[in-house]
Amino acid sequence: MGVGKSTVGQLLAERLGVVYRDTDDDIVAAEGRTIAEIFVDDGESAFRAIEKCAVRTALAEHEGVLALGGGAILDADTRALLAGHRVVYLSMDVEEAVKRTGLNAARPLLAVNPRKQWRELMEARRHLYEEVATAVVPTEGRTPEEVTQAALDALELKEA
Repeated sequence: MGVGKSTVGQLLAERLGVVYRDTDDDIVAAEGRTIAEIFVDDGESAFRAIEKCAVRTALAEHEGVLALGGGAILDADTRALLAGHRVVYLSMDVEEAVKRTGLNAARPLLAVNPRKQWRELMEARRHLYEEVATAVVPTEGRTPEEVTQAALDALELKEA
C-alpha cells in the first residue's frame, strides 16, 4: 500500500509501449463501489474472493503491465498463477509507507495505528512478495521515474 504501484506501473507500461491495468480498478468497476466499501460492507474474506477472480481474469486476458493489490498474493492459487510471469515487488520501509499512506481512510487495513498495522502486514506478507518476485525494487528516496528505470533494469527489459 502506498508503494507507488499505480504510478510506476503506468510509467513502465508507457516506456514499454504496452497497456497498463490495475486489478483494484477492475474490482471497483465490476462491483460499482470502492474497495473500502467492499471491506466495510462484506468483509475482507469476501473482498479477497472477488480479488482472486479479478487477478485470474486479468492474467488470462492482459498482456501488458498489470498491478495487483497488496493482498492479492495471500492466496496460494494466485501465487501459483504468477509463476512464469515477470513480477516486480516494489519494496519500502515502514517510515516511508506511513508518510505515503498516512491515516488514509480509503485504506481499510491501515485505519487504526497505521505504523503498527503496516509493520504487521509486511511481517505477514514480505516472504510471499519475495516468493513470487522476479525482481525486488526498493523505492525509498527514489522518484517514480528512477523506480521505473530500476524495474526495467532488474527485468532486463528495453523500452519500446
